[in-house]
Amino acid sequence: MIVATTGADLREIVKSFAGKKVLVPTMGALHEGHLELIRMARQAAGPHGAVMVSIFVNPIQFDRPADLAAYPRPLEADFPACEGEGVDLVFAPEIASMYHADRSITVTESLLSKGLCGGSRPGHFDGVCTVVLKLFLLSACDAAVFGAKDFQQLAIVRRMVRDLDVPVEIIECPTVRESDGLAMSSRNTRLTAAQRADAPRIRRALQMAAMMGTPAEILKIARAEIGASPLTRIDYLSLVDAETLQPLTEISRPAILATAVFYGKVRLIDHVRISC
Repeated sequence: MIVATTGADLREIVKSFAGKKVLVPTMGALHEGHLELIRMARQAAGPHGAVMVSIFVNPIQFDRPADLAAYPRPLEADFPACEGEGVDLVFAPEIASMYHADRSITVTESLLSKGLCGGSRPGHFDGVCTVVLKLFLLSACDAAVFGAKDFQQLAIVRRMVRDLDVPVEIIECPTVRESDGLAMSSRNTRLTAAQRADAPRIRRALQMAAMMGTPAEILKIARAEIGASPLTRIDYLSLVDAETLQPLTEISRPAILATAVFYGKVRLIDHVRISC
């Protein structure tokens, strides 16, 4: 497995790769969900292609400095995990290698990012779009794999690729969950024992609410079930169109019921899809 730490090195290395190049963008602290992304990338690349994993905690997508500082960075565990899955290259740059001190260009999305996580985290998806586009350009990838857990991110990356004519295929990997239903996340390791035991209520609440009739009933039930725990604080709870991510007052198209919930300082996201 090759490790590149600068964009210049990455560009030179990928010139030697034959076949389809598939990128898995991550911020590290790899868990089983990430490994599933890598396996899907290997399947897409085929026996003669290359799988690349980027590990970069992107500072410009964090709206809270404390969250950036607390984000885990266990490279000593991430590198062996990648090697064990047969990754061909890991790109693990320093911040100075990714961003000039006087950088003045940012990629901005102006519609899909207005609500949900974008509404409560100003500038977050500008940071996501900027770093993802840079990774696409540096790696010269043919395809990239993203997890469905971060469905707003996935929708925005797809929109960026469409609107900017970026020649990268976007591959969706279904949400990977713990045995009790909690969506896998690097943030889960920061939960206390009591918070971790309670956190599966997020998924249960969304599933229960999704069986209700009207949007008002759906949101009422979900809010009540999540809020029934003294450990939770709801950041947002929204019912949106599955394609446009705009709020719904009636369900006439496929929809998504989505939430972000704080356990102390740890912010967890999840969603369920609702058919019309």
